[in-house]
Amino acid sequence: MADTPNASGHEKIETSNFLMIVLILITVAIGGLVEIVPLYFQRSTTEAAPGVKPYTALQLAGRDVYVREGCYNCHSQMIRPFRAETLRYGHYSTAGEFVYDRPFQWGSKRTGPDLHRVGGKYSDEWQRIHLNNPRDLVPESNMPAYPWLAKTAADADAMPAKLTALKRLGVPYSDAEVAGAAAAVKGQTELDALVTYLQMLGTTIK
Repeated sequence: MADTPNASGHEKIETSNFLMIVLILITVAIGGLVEIVPLYFQRSTTEAAPGVKPYTALQLAGRDVYVREGCYNCHSQMIRPFRAETLRYGHYSTAGEFVYDRPFQWGSKRTGPDLHRVGGKYSDEWQRIHLNNPRDLVPESNMPAYPWLAKTAADADAMPAKLTALKRLGVPYSDAEVAGAAAAVKGQTELDALVTYLQMLGTTIK
């Protein structure tokens, strides 16, 4: 019976779970560094686009409601640079518009329309009615209703801490904006905050 030759080369790698895992991790790490690190030095991804400002306290409270209610599960905020997209939604999204978003709302999931350029497209009253019960305006809509937002006060007391945390991450809030955050949100409902957030989406690029 002939002796079985010792495994060598890629056969040795493929038959060793440990070696395969280590080499895959090294490959992914190198690939990640090559893809991600250069973005930190690319101005278009790290500097705010002209006209882009940090969220006001009320807009930030509305964004928190947007994230909490899972709106991003059905609505992306990323218009691709394709003619069919720009004709329907408007100017394509740019990285510089999202430098103050933590986390940003880019994505590809669209059960409903993309919302990046929805700001100013409809009136405040339209947004309120639509959020309270979408079928009052769009009978065929499968979007859930959010009637409790109009009855729930926005969390004003939490806003100074939120602005402080974002300031530490590099968002250029002034001390006055942080100090006045609670007062800016006090007396507003979650519906008020969410409508305020929606009405500013994508309005920095005309």
